[in-house]
Amino acid sequence: MELLLEGVSHRYGELRALEAIDLEVREGETLALIGPSGCGKSTLLGIMGGLLEPSEGSVRVRGEPPAGCLNPFTYVFQDFALLPWRTVAGNVALALEHHRLGAGERERRIDEALRLTGLEEFARAYPRQLSGGMRQRVGLARATAVRPALLLLDEPLSALDAQTRELLMEDLIRIWSHERTTSVYVTHNLFEALRMADRIAVLSRRPGRLKETIAVDIPLAERGAPERAAALSALHQRIWALIRDEVRVADREVHDG
Repeated sequence: MELLLEGVSHRYGELRALEAIDLEVREGETLALIGPSGCGKSTLLGIMGGLLEPSEGSVRVRGEPPAGCLNPFTYVFQDFALLPWRTVAGNVALALEHHRLGAGERERRIDEALRLTGLEEFARAYPRQLSGGMRQRVGLARATAVRPALLLLDEPLSALDAQTRELLMEDLIRIWSHERTTSVYVTHNLFEALRMADRIAVLSRRPGRLKETIAVDIPLAERGAPERAAALSALHQRIWALIRDEVRVADREVHDG
């Protein structure tokens, strides 16, 4: 399933958040959204997922959801949003409970999601017993259990320490390599975007406009290899040059405000 945005703009009262965004999210790809603080990345993600109606423009879906899809649009947020009184398996089951599934199919989906995210041994554990990285894995397992057509991730790793973030990036790369779920990943971290995205959409400071969409033409499995470091560094410099001055202005706006 693909997503097509045409002339998407959004305003909060007098505040212009987004301006004339034309963007395509291709089937099976991971598209990263990056830009200065306050540029409208999360607003754009909300519009993509139907949480917000754009002030102008349109969002169209092309194609059909994959077989077994229960929720066409599924979110993963920075906040793990787990129910503390439920076990890991119980939290994953929550996403399935309002769907008409037999007990066997529900258990199969839970087991598969736990296996995919490396949580099989923690099915009976409670969130309070888990590290931040493990709790975010539960959030990912819950999202994959419904086999979404489009997975929308809003800075899911930003609350984690650097080492845990590295492990979760490896997990996401493994999941995407296995599932090929169409995904949109919002981040302020260029390194994350370059490690995980097939393409990177670079937004300007508010109102967010699409400055450029950059392909990362290096296989996911090779991006950690030393021989790819120079190519990734060149892409990093190219993207940073697009947003550096605007990041500086946005930073001053945040502190002055």
